[in-house]
Formats: sequence, C-alpha cells, structure tokens
Amino acid sequence: MAVTPAGTRVEYRITYLGMQARPTYDWPQMPSDRVAASLLCAEGPPVWYFRALYEAVGRGHAWEDLLEEPDAVLAGWLATPTVRLWTLCRGGWPQGFFVLDATDEEETDLSYLGLVPDAVGLGYGRYLLRTAILTAWERPGMRRLTVNTCSLDHPRALAMYQRSGFEVMRAEDRSRVLRHDLDTGRWRP
Repeated sequence: MAVTPAGTRVEYRITYLGMQARPTYDWPQMPSDRVAASLLCAEGPPVWYFRALYEAVGRGHAWEDLLEEPDAVLAGWLATPTVRLWTLCRGGWPQGFFVLDATDEEETDLSYLGLVPDAVGLGYGRYLLRTAILTAWERPGMRRLTVNTCSLDHPRALAMYQRSGFEVMRAEDRSRVLRHDLDTGRWRP
C-alpha cells in the first residue's frame, strides 16, 4: 500500500466539463446482485448526514474542502430548494451519493458524485452518474449541465463523464497540502 502522508504538497488537475443537451440514452437499470438497493432523495438533510457521505466517499480522493466549512453555511446550502441530495442505499446502508445544484435558472451543476470504497466495482458508478444526468435534465428550462473532476478522483472518472456525454470545457493545474493521509495505491490498473 502506497500512502502519501498528511502535510505533503500534491499536484493535481481539475477538469471542468459541460453538457449542452439531454443525452439520448434511456434511464439505466439498477445493477442487481440479489441485495436490495434503492436511490432516495433526501428531504432537508442534516449537515451531519452530508458530512458523513462526503467524508466516506471523498476521503480516498482528498475531498477536504468542505470538512472545515461551518455547519451554518452547509445547512443553508442543503436547505436551498434547488439543491437535491440523492443517496444510493444497498443492503440497508449508503453506497454512494450525488448532489444536483440547480441554483442557476438554466444550468444545473452535478456538485458531487461518488461511491464509498466498498461499493466500487459493483456497477453502481455508471448507474449513479447516468441517473444524476437524466434527473438534472428533467428540470424545465435546463440548457446546460456542468461537473468537474480532478486527477485525485478515481482514475476512470474523467473518461466515464465523457462517455456519458460531457465535453471538456477547460482544465487547470493546482496544488494543495494534504490534511489527511492519501492512499495512492488504492486503484488497480
């Protein structure tokens, strides 16, 4: 196991993507492995719930930006009527989530999407992404869907977004000092 310790400066690339029209594919089928699964939209989710999902999914990808955000700021964002948090539950516990932020009248941002490590490789990533995309395009007046990913995310994330209909708009290189250890050997080729 290769670990980059907290306190290390890491270089990464953020890629911003956009989609100008609803894709032509149909709603995806929920992967089936004989374990009950469902996708639930949270109504007025508490900050602790969002933080738990954010950390469970993002810890292995250096998702650290919101860990220090004040509860009041996150609570206000989560209470915004145009922000929706969806959770994929399987076997009675969360497997992943996505957040759609439709604050802009004609644009929706796929703010967060990811799976907990135990759910990676079970076929839920494609299901979750395509469901998020089609859910966003259900909104009347939508003209553009945006998302961003970075080189610290799953190594196949960018390609999966592009296969699902997103196009690269721009990219920028950044660096940050890790607040937590990062398992850099977590993904198999």
